[in-house]
Amino acid sequence: MVQRRELLAVSGLAALGLARPALAQAPWPDKPIRLIVGFPAGGPTDFAARLLQEPLQQLWGQPIVIENRPGASQMIAAEAVAKSAPDGYTLFLCTSNLTTNPAVFTRLPYDTYKDFLPIIVIYSSPTVLFTGRNRPFRTVQDVVEFVRKNPGTAAATSGIATSGHFATEMFMRSNNLDITHVPYRGAPPALQDVVAGQVPITFSTLSGAIGLARDGALRPIAIAAPKRAKVFPDVPTMAEAGFPIRDTSPWYSFVAPAGLNQAIADRIERDVKMLLAREDIIKRIEDSGGQVEGEGQAAFRERIPREIAAMTEVAKAANIRIDQ
Repeated sequence: MVQRRELLAVSGLAALGLARPALAQAPWPDKPIRLIVGFPAGGPTDFAARLLQEPLQQLWGQPIVIENRPGASQMIAAEAVAKSAPDGYTLFLCTSNLTTNPAVFTRLPYDTYKDFLPIIVIYSSPTVLFTGRNRPFRTVQDVVEFVRKNPGTAAATSGIATSGHFATEMFMRSNNLDITHVPYRGAPPALQDVVAGQVPITFSTLSGAIGLARDGALRPIAIAAPKRAKVFPDVPTMAEAGFPIRDTSPWYSFVAPAGLNQAIADRIERDVKMLLAREDIIKRIEDSGGQVEGEGQAAFRERIPREIAAMTEVAKAANIRIDQ
């Protein structure tokens, strides 16, 4: 575990999420709030936004307008947030692309450390090793033996520099396996080819594959996260199966433009934590393949440099680099 004193040494950490001191101002909120989402409507990120939209509207007494700005691995949305006024009326439903993008893109249109105030991690969804129902694999050992007998075995993912891609590279390198990464344009086509038997395996986010897994079209082999998934309690983690890899679970969070009044940031964190303790919201998250996090500002600030360092290490080893 990286120690706090080491985290404080990371360049730029002291600037991360600096908040303005509380000043006399009108009660917040007194007008609609814009919630920017960096992915299209209907996906896991949009689900996270809509999960809390109505409950927060009831708490805050103002409309929350969801604004989907998909594209460029969330960078279009992130840039819009970074350029917004830190007045509490623009929030960002931010994913773990905040920490993977600096690891793989040569240039970003924002400063990850200076332009954002991390407020709270809402929930995560584990990356899972899946195979199709017609494949004989039942354990990770089965997959390893198959790959050793069939060098160059294909592994589908939803794209380059995704959580599945990072998990595939770590699995391959930690076990000295010859796997061919096959990136698709999104999770649906990748999963369909695994279901159809065109590709033997995939590392995919549970929230994006939950329907196919529940129907039995996909077989979950192992959870690439520290804990088992509530929806598949009998499926072991990669570590339990004897093949540990670093956690690449995507997470969903509230982030604001840097400079947000601290009192507003504290209220957002407090209110979201309260909602995450509600049984109905917990159930919706777990039914979607997620796990409640509730990680507040201090821990969230420490998570960012730690994950950037870890993903950068993997990206360098696997030569994952995207010119921007």
